[in-house]
Amino acid sequence: MLFCGIDLGSRNVKIVLMEDNKVIKTVSYDTINFYKHHAAKKNQQLYIDFSSLDIPNCDRIVSTGYGRLTVKLAGADAIAEIKAHYLGALYQCGLGDFTLLDLGGQDSKIIKVAGGKMVDFVTNDKCAASSGRYLENMAAVLGIDLEQLSKYYESPVELSSTCAVFGESELIGKIVEGHSLQELAAGVNYTIFKRIQPSLKKIGYNPLVFVGGVAKNAALKEILKKELGASVIIPLLPQYNGAIGCCVYASNIQ
Repeated sequence: MLFCGIDLGSRNVKIVLMEDNKVIKTVSYDTINFYKHHAAKKNQQLYIDFSSLDIPNCDRIVSTGYGRLTVKLAGADAIAEIKAHYLGALYQCGLGDFTLLDLGGQDSKIIKVAGGKMVDFVTNDKCAASSGRYLENMAAVLGIDLEQLSKYYESPVELSSTCAVFGESELIGKIVEGHSLQELAAGVNYTIFKRIQPSLKKIGYNPLVFVGGVAKNAALKEILKKELGASVIIPLLPQYNGAIGCCVYASNIQ
């Protein structure tokens, strides 16, 4: 059977196809362009033109993500993001005991898994300060791209603002003070860690499975390892973890 998992994210829509318990295709679209060119809303349901996406007919479709709260995807079951990411991490890592850290485009999730079961979680969907959008904005202030930003974690400048908006003003102030690009970029990466550290200390974090688009930030991985003294595991497809979890759920529906 062919299963399709769709993560309707705030920044990107991720689609995964799974057959015989193997991921056979992944594709990502900018969220705004996806809705403009491949989807239409009718009677509070979202209809997707799969033919325009070069995706075959699937036996079962399951969706998750930011978009599922706004509109129902026609012909699909929907599950909460927490469940999708938990199932995706189980599939990708094959571990029974771990803490899952998901840093996405506009929110963050930390999930404690013990004995293969989800036992605790913390989410932050009220502020983008510990998300990919925050990193995008701060990289723009520095005049660099996300790949370059992710290279720096040593000698970080101190940034104390806990607000994504005020954080930009604080960063500009540090630029005026004459700090180097390396120090400024490292400081930005450290602010992400400082915002999630209290929740990680509360839940526990060894080993730590790191997923979401921000998992591609190599500097943050190094910061987590250094500051927590924990094993940090980034699965093969971190940004597709939620969509993979949808496929796993679809395959288990009786």
